[in-house]
Amino acid sequence: MQKEQIQILETSIIRLLRRGANRQLLNIIKKTHMADLSIVFENLTPLNQEKLFNLLENPEDIGLLFSHLPENTFVELVKIVDFDKLVTVFNNMPSDDAAELLGCLDEELSDKILSKMQKEESYNVEQIMSYDEDTAGSLMVKDYVALAEDVKAKEVIEALQNKYLDVEMPFYIYVIDNYGKLVGVSSLRQLVVESPDKPLKLFMATDIVSVKPYTDREVVARLVSRYDYLAIPVVDDDNRIIGIVTVDDVIDILHETATEDMLKMAGVGENYVETQTIIKGTRIRMPWLLASCCGGIANSFVIGGFESTLAKFTGLVAFIPIIMGMGGNIGTQSATIMVRGIATGQVNIRDFTKMLTKELGVGFILGMVYGTLIGSVAKFRFMTESSSWALASSVSISIVAAMSVAALVGTTVPLVFERLNIDPAVATGPFVTTFMDLSSVYCYFTISKILLGF
Repeated sequence: MQKEQIQILETSIIRLLRRGANRQLLNIIKKTHMADLSIVFENLTPLNQEKLFNLLENPEDIGLLFSHLPENTFVELVKIVDFDKLVTVFNNMPSDDAAELLGCLDEELSDKILSKMQKEESYNVEQIMSYDEDTAGSLMVKDYVALAEDVKAKEVIEALQNKYLDVEMPFYIYVIDNYGKLVGVSSLRQLVVESPDKPLKLFMATDIVSVKPYTDREVVARLVSRYDYLAIPVVDDDNRIIGIVTVDDVIDILHETATEDMLKMAGVGENYVETQTIIKGTRIRMPWLLASCCGGIANSFVIGGFESTLAKFTGLVAFIPIIMGMGGNIGTQSATIMVRGIATGQVNIRDFTKMLTKELGVGFILGMVYGTLIGSVAKFRFMTESSSWALASSVSISIVAAMSVAALVGTTVPLVFERLNIDPAVATGPFVTTFMDLSSVYCYFTISKILLGF
């Protein structure tokens, strides 16, 4: 739904709630996707949230609403829901969504719900919850279609129509041998074009891409993106299928990963969100800004160390911001390119020399171009002074040095962080930016002192 439509929907629901027009509200609910209703729901007062929620009767709709609500809204809403109704909702939810939502609740309440759920559903959810949050196991869905390799195409279709009606996303037919091991896969398209009496083993694909339950979720997302799969099977150490990760979860992973990287690159931490309170937001951002503060203090000492040079050639001060800015910008560009390349799998540690040479070359060439331009401005600005050529040369060479060093740092640090299993996104934050500023200023004054002194 478009933003304007959401606003109209919200206005209509609030007006109908005020009037107590339940019949009209039920009609709206039937025609509205829970993803859109969750946006409206979040903006309602607690009283109106309770009124609207009480009109929802379908457990699957309620589960879908729960999965789209922000964590804090969901936790507050659960407090007003009848416990038996809550159990019914979780029984009818996909196991991966149920596991994620139960993980948001108080441990005592979560255990109580699990104990009252259907045995099979409870087992599936507990198995998913046993895996670390960032692994394939925590994302997998336990509902999938797995059949023996001797089953014929017509029998597969009959099974889909009868036995597997509740499977939410039957994208693929997974084929297992007599020991339950995954040996092949067939798409629905392949299934319907084959002869009805043809067994799965004769037309299944055997080049299967699968993951372990402890595989990192970003690796899973990368595989799905690379091969354009709608789902990817999760197998145990004996190659027995235990679940699948579907494309909708992969989209969520990519969205969350991109958000985390952007927040880290901005230097506010991976968990910062706009809905944080003032105090909490301040507490999260303060340590990251400490790097900038310390860098600024260090810069003041560096500049103070060249006080005698500044006293003789005051024109040097005018070019400090531009040299710091040019170095910082090229460094951030290089770091961002590297972080993005690592995140998408296009760059790895084996490409270190190649990427370093490339970015260093780019930084040097850009430094030459902008060094010549800004040096010409310096010469023109201070042309009446006897040291104008020395000053212009200092500015030009300093920009070349600053941009080359910044490109070197921006390329090296993300790869080093990746090697040390530290998130490379941190490489574009305040720590590296501050280091680039320091190196730019130091290069500038060192070169200026040598040339102007000479």
